[in-house]
Amino acid sequence: MVPPTGDGGSPAPIDRPILEFLQTRLHATRQVSRATVTDASGHLELHVVFAPSYYPAAVDEAQLTVRWYTNDDCKLHYREQHADHAWECRWDRHPNPHNTRDHFHPPPTAPTPGEDASWPDDHRDVVALVLEEIEDRITALWSE
Repeated sequence: MVPPTGDGGSPAPIDRPILEFLQTRLHATRQVSRATVTDASGHLELHVVFAPSYYPAAVDEAQLTVRWYTNDDCKLHYREQHADHAWECRWDRHPNPHNTRDHFHPPPTAPTPGEDASWPDDHRDVVALVLEEIEDRITALWSE
């Protein structure tokens, strides 16, 4: 398999039907104000903006970008924007020289290399895992 180009991607094409499936499901929740399949960043991805009312006032915006590839590689990048800093982390599955295929780039800066990890095979299970971790983060934010 060819290594990715350094953007956290995969040598496989994006799986648009999976992004559209996730878009429909996530947009139907109260926590999401917008879910759009876009290539505005130069890469086809699902861009999710969480509802501001779901977060304390200290968070200006929270978003999740999802890239899912036809070979089940993936990149899910969560980012909160605060007035004076960003808080972010990333769940990745792709071949790379710095970690195992499945790995996590921890908060608050999502550094590379990340931490070796293991994700479920199915896209629905991976997204459920990520959303549970985001929910834990939101709970911690409201406790601060």
